Amino acid sequence: MIQTAPHGPPLLEVRGLQTAYGTSQVLFGLDVTIAAGEVATLLGRNGMGKTTTVRSILGLTRSGGGEVRFLGGRIEGLAPDRIARMGLAVVPEGRQIFPNLSVQENLVAFAARRNSSNTPWTLERVYDLFPRLAERRRNMGNQLSGGEQQMLAIGRALMTNPHLLILDEATEGLAPLIREDIWRCLHTLREQGQTTLVIDKYVQRLITLADHHTIVERGRVVWQGNSAALSADPGLWHRYIGV
Repeated sequence: MIQTAPHGPPLLEVRGLQTAYGTSQVLFGLDVTIAAGEVATLLGRNGMGKTTTVRSILGLTRSGGGEVRFLGGRIEGLAPDRIARMGLAVVPEGRQIFPNLSVQENLVAFAARRNSSNTPWTLERVYDLFPRLAERRRNMGNQLSGGEQQMLAIGRALMTNPHLLILDEATEGLAPLIREDIWRCLHTLREQGQTTLVIDKYVQRLITLADHHTIVERGRVVWQGNSAALSADPGLWHRYIGV
């Protein structure tokens, strides 16, 4: 089923974002808007600026121009920890969980209330979402499979109760069965109204999940539209995403 976008105020607005690493410019005036309650995607081949966009939003890489507005206020130039405390959480490429903490310790370490939801994320809710984590709650992070680590990384981000959840390469390198668990999780989050930005290469799955899509090519936005428009033009996938 192709989703239709919810009607909500902008939660994240990126306007004219420019970012460089030294003398090498990566982003050239990039625009992205995500409404409250929306699931959005950032699509494109590897090396086209998707992760740099995320890093710029999070303050991990300083932008050289443009605006980033979150919850109505400008955040470019703020420290990454301050941006995170405002309610912006990321599941990074590579997961980056704490290897010497148990599953439960990884989750509890990030517990916070950064949004005003009446049903906040707790250990019990995360374990309901990912029963495998409940089974392995006493295992250390370095004793988990790649798929279990991805579940833990998502659960850890949810424990902050964010306004916006970003998943960078959400299902990259996962076994098919684990990948299905992640897609199921993302659909559950959508049903619960979690605003989410997803970076992934499985366009067919993203079309059934997301409201709005942005395709990036060499640091520039080359296409934006809803799932119906993306579904109707598979030529876009081959031209810019390589599927």
